[in-house]
Amino acid sequence: MDYDVVVIGGGPGGYAVALYGASAGLRIAIVELTKVGGTCLHRGCVPAKEFLESAAVYRTVRGAAEFGISAGEPTVDFAVNQRRKVAVVDQLYRGLSGLLRGRKVTVLSGTGTLLPGRRVRVVDGPDAGTEIAGRHVVLAAGSVPRTLPGLDVDGRHVMTSDEFLQLERVPASVAVVGGGAIGCEFASLLSDLGAGVTILEALDSILAGCDEDISAALARSFTKRGIDIVTGAQVKGHTPAPDGSHTVVHLGDGKEVEVEAVVVSVGRRPRTEGLVSQGTGVQLDDRGFVVVNHLMQTHEQHVWAVGDVCAGTPQLAHVAFEEAVLVVKGILGEPMVPVDYERVPWAIYCHPEVAFAGLTESQARERGIPVLVKKDPFGGNSRARIIGETDGLVKVVAQRLPDGSAGRILGVHMMGPWVTELLGAGYLAVNWEATPTEVAQFIQPHPSLSEAFGETVIALTGRGLHVG
Repeated sequence: MDYDVVVIGGGPGGYAVALYGASAGLRIAIVELTKVGGTCLHRGCVPAKEFLESAAVYRTVRGAAEFGISAGEPTVDFAVNQRRKVAVVDQLYRGLSGLLRGRKVTVLSGTGTLLPGRRVRVVDGPDAGTEIAGRHVVLAAGSVPRTLPGLDVDGRHVMTSDEFLQLERVPASVAVVGGGAIGCEFASLLSDLGAGVTILEALDSILAGCDEDISAALARSFTKRGIDIVTGAQVKGHTPAPDGSHTVVHLGDGKEVEVEAVVVSVGRRPRTEGLVSQGTGVQLDDRGFVVVNHLMQTHEQHVWAVGDVCAGTPQLAHVAFEEAVLVVKGILGEPMVPVDYERVPWAIYCHPEVAFAGLTESQARERGIPVLVKKDPFGGNSRARIIGETDGLVKVVAQRLPDGSAGRILGVHMMGPWVTELLGAGYLAVNWEATPTEVAQFIQPHPSLSEAFGETVIALTGRGLHVG
């Protein structure tokens, strides 16, 4: 075999396999369609969060007078922000490329197709025609944005996250189709930068997978900021104005929404077209995802899959990292611990931020688990008051024991300032199956945002300080 491992796809899952495996002495090749780093680095997580940080800076400057700082009325030059985004992405890309070179990972440019016998052919791009083989093959081809019938992407009126992240100016009005994590991030960003925003969500609430208290709190916060939220919305299509100045989005109930642009954010589909040829044992499900077991093994021996191409796994870069580590351990014959998808950390970078790990209150009750629940609003947190960000809460769900006391912590759910950075303690508590009594022994600094988690956990012991 040419290599110990051949990886198809150089996104977070693929390059993590390469870096982790190369550190263990494996000879590895990556076949990547565009640039290593994948969607996350070039068209997703990193550029989107850079824009969100720019929105946070703009929001801070606008509110500077409250702190006695005179800065005048700020303006937004989105073209400058685009250049900064490109610089951030390019620097990270060069760093990643250097790491791969330093660990002697071969990178081939083009689309990779798995052939029988664990051979991989590059079918297009600069290295088209090259064929290599590996003792193991890892499928990590990633995903692309989904679209909807009647909303054909044209890059002008209708766009996905890919096209939006290339804009040179902020549209005056935008309909965001889809109120999930990515949709809420785009809605928040656009609203902060001055656009009129309408979220069109087909389900009964935005962030439908979150704890109900958190999604309801975010909806209230968005509404206060002037973001319109339409739930139960069935988008049927749109009609552009003859002069191209706007378009009209048509809903199933006959209502219409006139906007300058539409951002379609309804999830992502696996990039598995042409990924595997006939004659391999790899199976795809009816939605095109690669079928894997709990150890990321496909139906063909020594062929694995990680990341967004896998069926039944969260499409999160940090989950792909963990799956990559799991696969390399399997290749090396080391002990393997499957990823517990129910307990992975989730981070949503809208304003206010949302972060959670573990079961929601309703999920626990649906499983027949008796629960104790405590909530601490950030309005009572001194650090939140100091920084002027009091919108949000921390909610901890614990199992209720027969004597009425709190058992293991089942879920931690947060909305508020910097909660994506605060979740670490809650994530560890959930995954270590810690009890409130155990966690309450750990000291939180004062004043700090992290006190909100500590206060909530202390309250679950039955002897709260500031939380009843």
